[in-house]
Amino acid sequence: MDFKIVIPALIAFVISTALGPFVIPFLRKLKFSQTERVDGVESHLKKTGTPTMGGVIFLIAIVVTSLFYMKDYPKIIPVVILTFGFGVIGFLDDYLKVVLRRSDGLLAWQKFSLQLIITAIYTFYLMKFTDVSLTMRIPFWSGHELNLGWLAVPLLFFAVLGTVNGVNLTDGLDGLAATVTLVVAVFFVVVSISLGAGVEPLAAAVAGGLMGFLLYNVHPAQVFMGDTGSLALGGFVAGMAYMMQMPLFILIIGVIYLVETLSVMIQVSYFKITHGKRIFKMAPIHHHFEKSGWKETKIVGVFSIITTVACLIALLAL
Repeated sequence: MDFKIVIPALIAFVISTALGPFVIPFLRKLKFSQTERVDGVESHLKKTGTPTMGGVIFLIAIVVTSLFYMKDYPKIIPVVILTFGFGVIGFLDDYLKVVLRRSDGLLAWQKFSLQLIITAIYTFYLMKFTDVSLTMRIPFWSGHELNLGWLAVPLLFFAVLGTVNGVNLTDGLDGLAATVTLVVAVFFVVVSISLGAGVEPLAAAVAGGLMGFLLYNVHPAQVFMGDTGSLALGGFVAGMAYMMQMPLFILIIGVIYLVETLSVMIQVSYFKITHGKRIFKMAPIHHHFEKSGWKETKIVGVFSIITTVACLIALLAL
């Protein structure tokens, strides 16, 4: 038990912690730094110049740790593919935005096409080289599964891309996406062990890697994860959920990702319908709370508690 959980978590934590003092100055030297919106949250202006693309810290820690476990736990391979693949897409996006000063990074069609390709590779591996079924466990209805037939594949693409987008939107405050996803990773460790899913070393590695990264990412952050980190984490969450036939549970454990995404959709739709009026002071919703007077640390704390409670509910729903 300890070998499957504690060891990979410790390995990833040590690697992530050790990389920080080397990667952060390197990113700063290369001027891989964040530019804050002038019309955004005023307190964020002082963050201008903070290195971004720091997601490479925990991404390297996760991938290196996983290499030790792939032989004995082959089911972690497709999740590593999805996590690393989306991390590479995020890296390209960050590089174009930060280094080449292309404000939008990858063009929308380029990003979407790359995401489809990575998701397709994951789906092919899942269906061809594992015995994992695309039937889904139904929350609060133990022993029953939902079989959508051929519709399961397009739903998988929708779930993966939606989750990745949700995690990406959650990454807007010091430590927010990392802390929320750390809680989700611990949830996956517990569930993988209880179900015998065989992916707990990867979930433990993600938890360990994020703990190491948070040493440099908690407020005030020395480094931001950038799209490199947030897209990789989105791939991890979606990939793990499917390995345990739990995509429907993402709606519970990923309630923060869901609310962040809905807040943007509602804000944009309302703005267009009313020709300029807003429901929230700023979207995603964590910025609304900031503009309402909440401190970053309070928002991160509250959102993490909500995620913890949601994960406990999801355990009951199993």
